[in-house]
Amino acid sequence: MNVVLSDPVLIAESSFFNETGVDRWGLYQFPQLSRLLDGRIAVTFHINADSATAYGKAALEPNRGVSSDGGVTWARVESSDPVSGLLLPNAERLLVGDPAVTPPALKISGYALPRERGTVIGSYGQQPYVCYRHDELPAELQGVPSARMPKGANTWNMERARLDDPEMLRYSTEGVFPVTCWGDVHLTSDNALVTVVYPCRTEGDNFRHIHSACYRSNDSGHSWQVQGRLLYRPDEAADPQAAKRDGFTEPTCALLPDGEMVAVLRTTDGNGDGPLYLSRSANGGSDWSPPRVIRKNGALPRLLRLGNGVLVLSTGRPGADLSFSMDGRGESWGERYPLVPVVGPGNQDDSCGYTSMLALSDDTFLVTYSWFKKPTADGQTRKAIFVRRVQVSS
Repeated sequence: MNVVLSDPVLIAESSFFNETGVDRWGLYQFPQLSRLLDGRIAVTFHINADSATAYGKAALEPNRGVSSDGGVTWARVESSDPVSGLLLPNAERLLVGDPAVTPPALKISGYALPRERGTVIGSYGQQPYVCYRHDELPAELQGVPSARMPKGANTWNMERARLDDPEMLRYSTEGVFPVTCWGDVHLTSDNALVTVVYPCRTEGDNFRHIHSACYRSNDSGHSWQVQGRLLYRPDEAADPQAAKRDGFTEPTCALLPDGEMVAVLRTTDGNGDGPLYLSRSANGGSDWSPPRVIRKNGALPRLLRLGNGVLVLSTGRPGADLSFSMDGRGESWGERYPLVPVVGPGNQDDSCGYTSMLALSDDTFLVTYSWFKKPTADGQTRKAIFVRRVQVSS
């Protein structure tokens, strides 16, 4: 395998220096690559609190870098130019499973909520999550947030697709009710849409843990039906904290040419580093193989299958890195290629660990990530967002 990583290219750096004892978690983090409708490439990043109360809020500073030359050079802009989304067979475009369409979290005081189904205490900050049956909630708190662009148009129309999952629970937290459905969306060979998303709690014995679920749409994203679940079934021998974990979160999914789905799931939480697990489905997401550990740590794993057949995994915590499956199926993975120096003792000291990738050709892609310790000329450090061009061949 031959892997060539370009030098890092700066997208943006924070307007503030890092200061001991000052918490700016959420600012200059969580970058996401996308293709704009006009063909340019954008990296959009978070400049706000990492909180459900910040969903849908405008960034505190311009939070997008745009490239007109395939990622070689970038300009930081205050831009709302539309992303291209997923092109459907009917020539419409769809945007779903994306933070860009996540609506502002609504204050729970404004709703008559149904009977509570239980409360879970999250491992980060011991924050309570009060759960309700999805199909008993008011209409504004149900469904899948999405956006649609009609054929020939250049603006997105916000929608709320129907979600058919009678077992799913949604939650309120921090005094608000977020409506989220995050995950990769793929177009199948029979022109359906499939996605693996979280969070998907259910009642009963599995209530305390977060699970992921596979949904399918046969009507171009107007409605989604549950196909199967990836229930939290940890490897306790590989993870001493397994019983305490929040569960399976932040799934990423690749659709292989033969129709098999491959999912990678996070377990890192407030209990510290947790393994990444891989599971696969050969029947459209209805049944999944027993999850197996593929590495001992990771946050927000991302999968990208290149045209040359290589399957790429990006993740982080600590740092941020890339690894490659030359078999194209995730059966085996090669060495890690670090993107940032890992020098701090904590898994969030050097990067938020969130990455995003975008294919440029059959063997080349861009990857974006945060680095929290970009040096400055006067010996200080700033948080920053970078991108690299990567070429991989056998």
